[in-house]
Amino acid sequence: MNKAFRLLLLLAALGFLGLHELLAQTPAPGQAPVASGAPMSLSLSQAVDFALKNKSSLMATRLGEQTAHARVGEIRSAGLPQVNVAANLADNFKLQKSLVDVGAFGGSTATQLTSADVTAAQGGQNVNLSQVQVERTPVPPQAIAFGLRHAGNTSASVSQLLFDGSYLIGLKAAKVYEDLAKKQTQQAEIDVVEQVQKAYYSTLVARARLELLARNVQRLDTLLYQTNATYKEGFVEKLDVDRLRVQRNNLVVEQQKAQRLTELSVALLKFQMGLPQEQPVVLTDQLDGALVDANSLRQRLGAANFNTGSGDRSLGGVPTAPAPTGGNAAEQARQDQQSALSGARPSQAAAAFNYNNRIEFTTLETQQALAGLDLANRRAGAYPRLVATAAYGFNGSANGLGNLFAFRGPNSVDGNGFPNQNWFGFGNVGLSLQIPVFDGFRRKYQVQQARIQQQTIERGFETLRQSIDLQDAQSRTTLTNALDVLDNQKANLELATDVARVSRIKFQEGVGSNLEVITAETDLRSAQTNYYAALYDVLVAKVDRDKATGELFNQTKK
Repeated sequence: MNKAFRLLLLLAALGFLGLHELLAQTPAPGQAPVASGAPMSLSLSQAVDFALKNKSSLMATRLGEQTAHARVGEIRSAGLPQVNVAANLADNFKLQKSLVDVGAFGGSTATQLTSADVTAAQGGQNVNLSQVQVERTPVPPQAIAFGLRHAGNTSASVSQLLFDGSYLIGLKAAKVYEDLAKKQTQQAEIDVVEQVQKAYYSTLVARARLELLARNVQRLDTLLYQTNATYKEGFVEKLDVDRLRVQRNNLVVEQQKAQRLTELSVALLKFQMGLPQEQPVVLTDQLDGALVDANSLRQRLGAANFNTGSGDRSLGGVPTAPAPTGGNAAEQARQDQQSALSGARPSQAAAAFNYNNRIEFTTLETQQALAGLDLANRRAGAYPRLVATAAYGFNGSANGLGNLFAFRGPNSVDGNGFPNQNWFGFGNVGLSLQIPVFDGFRRKYQVQQARIQQQTIERGFETLRQSIDLQDAQSRTTLTNALDVLDNQKANLELATDVARVSRIKFQEGVGSNLEVITAETDLRSAQTNYYAALYDVLVAKVDRDKATGELFNQTKK
């Protein structure tokens, strides 16, 4: 029986420890999952979604959005009734005294009693005594203390804002401020999407290059084995075998470097996602799928040529600069500058671009709205401010602290029948009207600063438009060039692969030299490196193009 009981306790303890460990490994809501031994399968969309939910910098930005929401509540609270309750207790251990001119109250009176009055009174007669004014000696002002040693009061006050121009404008600005915080969060999300996509593509390219290097080593090992066997039969020189061994050693070192770079790319991806470095991951997307997206984008871009400026052929030719008229050089310079900053795009292409697709543009619009509300708020400072107030409370005093807390009301009397009330109530209601008359031109200069800030933002729109136009033209050109380079490097890779294959066949058949094989293998590795570099450039240029057109985050949400 004891053994069975001990076994039951042991099983219960083990079960409790297992449950405790499981709970310790369970992530809290909104917290990145703790690293586990099981690999996490990640597609590009899954990696982006994970980063949008767990990236620490993005979560901090969302906290700023919550702060903006709380700020809106703070501004609205100013228009709600303000209720305050106060209580005070004071021990006037040394009462304050005030000088009082007691002489100002005049002389004193006395009753005059004569001998005749005494005689008449003794005879049983009624005597009317008269009052006479007695002059007093002048007395200097005397120090008199008013109040009692212990005093207390308690009160409740209520105020309600009835009219304040600044408050009404503040309500509008609060909503705009909250919208600005949301746009800043969206801007941070776009940056995270860009970083994760580039890191994911970098890992895909590094992984594909590592796999290709592994196949190269395997192929070179086969060639080295065959050459070594041929050398033992006396058909090739030892120098040929040594050259292949040197080639293989260099390739193995390159493979090791590629392995470390791949691990570094994975670590960078985990960092951009907000994923613990201890968590193993498996990338499920392939480069072929990414290339399909890039090629489809190239169809929309069109082929690069001098007639379309590497843009859509339906937009027409690139506008040529008009011949100098010699009449208005400033206007001509302005047109040249505008043409350069817009990427020399046709006017219909510039008109077709929607600047509102860029979060920077809508953010600047929100800042402009805030600047306008700030200007109106400064001007509203000249309006009157009306507040309704009400208060009710009690105050009391006594010589002793115990008597102060007796709380005697108006019906209280002492033993002799005299009233001894020590607490008295008070109350008031009213309106408070504040009319600003002159503040030393403070409001004037505040309005001036707000107007300048608004004008500064308006000037920023033109700069932002030009910057967006330049980014649009630059991303279009960069992506088109990258695709052209990729096509060229792909053709070079196919040629180098074919040359290396023919060189190996010729060497095995005894009609080619070992040096020719080594040169062909070197050219093949160089072509492979250039191809994957061009492939990575295309993928990065694709991300930059999507960001320039404002489609990066929209594609992610799809």
